[in-house]
Parts: sequence; C-alpha cells; structure tokens
Amino acid sequence: MAVSVLQLAGLACIAYLVLKIVRSVLKTLYTYAIGPALFKLDFKSKGKWALVTGCTDGIGKEYARQLAARGCDIVLVSRSIDKLKATAQEIEKEFNVSTKIIQVDFCGGDEIYSTIEKEIAGLEIGTLVNNVGVSYSYPEYFLDIPDGDNLIQTLLKANVVSVTRMTRLVLPQMVQRKKGVLINIGSLSSDIPCPMLSVYAATKAYVDKFTEGLEMEYGKKGIIIQCVLPGFVCSNMSGIRKSTLLAPSAKVFVNSAIDLVGIARKTTGYFPHVIFGNVLMSIQGMCYSFCVWLVTRSMENSRLKSLKKYKKQKGKMEA
Repeated sequence: MAVSVLQLAGLACIAYLVLKIVRSVLKTLYTYAIGPALFKLDFKSKGKWALVTGCTDGIGKEYARQLAARGCDIVLVSRSIDKLKATAQEIEKEFNVSTKIIQVDFCGGDEIYSTIEKEIAGLEIGTLVNNVGVSYSYPEYFLDIPDGDNLIQTLLKANVVSVTRMTRLVLPQMVQRKKGVLINIGSLSSDIPCPMLSVYAATKAYVDKFTEGLEMEYGKKGIIIQCVLPGFVCSNMSGIRKSTLLAPSAKVFVNSAIDLVGIARKTTGYFPHVIFGNVLMSIQGMCYSFCVWLVTRSMENSRLKSLKKYKKQKGKMEA
C-alpha cells in the first residue's frame, strides 16, 4: 500500500511538471509566434502622437522610429538638443510624420516636468514609452561606486522618478479617452541575480512593480500597459559595440518587442533573452551559491576590463 501511494505521488509530480512545461512552451509559442502573427496593434488609433523619453540613441530611438513607421507623430524628449534635432529630421524625412522636440535632463529637478507639461498641452498622446534610464559606467561594488552619492541620486531621478512623473502627466488623458498605450522599459537585471549593479537593478525592479500595479488599475479602462525587461542590447548605455544573438542591435530588439504590445503584459521583448533568463534562473534554483558566483565572476571580469581601459586612457591623456 505504501509503495502504491509513493508511486501515485511520483506520477502526480511528473504529471505536474509535464503540464507546467507544456504550459510554458505554449505560452512562449503564443507570445513570440502566434500572437504577433494574428494581432497587429494600430498605435495611431490610440492617439495621434507617441511620446518617447531617452529617444536619441539605442532602444528609445528605435521605438520612436518604429512608432513613426506605424503612422504616429512623435514627441521626442531628451537632453541633447543637437541629437534631438538630428533624430527629428531623420524621422520626418524617412517616415513623413510630424515631430516635436522637448529638451530636458531627467537628472534635473521637478521643474523639468512643468516644462514637459506645458509643451505637451493639447497634444493627443496615444502612446507613451518611458525609456530614459541611467546605469553604472561599469559593474562595481556598492561602497566603491565612484562619486556614489551623486550616481545614486541620478539613478533614482532618471530611472524611478521619470517613469512615475511622466505617467502622471500622460495617463489622465488616456483614461479620459478610454484608450492608450503605456510602455515602461525595465531591465532583465531586476529578475535575475545582479551583483555589482545593485542600485540600477533595484530601480528597474521598481519599474516592473509599478507597471504591474498600473496594469491592474487601468488595464480594465482600455489602456494597454506593458513592462519590457531587456537583457543585453547593443547600445551606448550597455557599452556593447558589436551585436550578437544574445546582445542584438536596438533595431532587432525593438522589431521584436513592439510586436508584443497588447500580447504580453510583461516580457523580455526578445526570445533569446527569455532563454538566457530561464537558464540563469534554473541554475539559481538548483544551486544558488554557484549562480551568484558565476554572475559575480562575470561582473568582476567586466569591471577589471573597464578599469584597465580607463587607466590606459588616463595614461595617454597625461603623457
């Protein structure tokens, strides 16, 4: 009798695991293949304008371009006036849409949100992409971060305050119209072990949780709300110069991620990043200490390379 009970328990566990695996496979298949093939979101129908923060490089610029390609007029918000003008001219010429530029530094004070509020008054903003963000110059231990107090304030303002305040500015008109799209760019670092980028990962965890709550509150009011958690992407912020399968170009990444709006509430946006995250979390589940050692070793190697490069450049400047 005891053996049969154990056998039944074993079979039940196996059946549970099989069902869980099948469910995961089907969900992934729908998210990255079936859903995008069947469902194409008409962004322009949500509102004439799309606003993108941190829009002159990398992921932000590609979201601006992709939304312009879908017929939206684009509000570009960033700190470099030269880059803003160049990006606006590029988008207008290539996609034949209107643009509006707003120059602000999201590391500044509350006054920047008054400026943005005045600049967007009267615009029908159907899509908001909260992309602006700041990371470390290189992986570093918390107490050894160069100019740590200032960097932490910068991270909080650019990564946490910006997404909160911009949402407060734009979401009310979406709720009033009962339609709109809100995309918050987080980071896979908030879901996986991430030593030596502790503050950055924590700010992106805020973005994830904030987006989750907003979706619960306003998803039922006709607003599509999504959190995108990219892994490594070839961009100025990541410092990766050559694209690979696991570190795609911003164009390749956004081509994938934008098709998932309205399909996935929370997503890495790019299938290889799903695999990377799942493998790392599986290693963590089997042996936490080994996973932490593995990631820390990788971060330490990256740190050493960055410090050597910095010392070499400093030596050339002093010579």
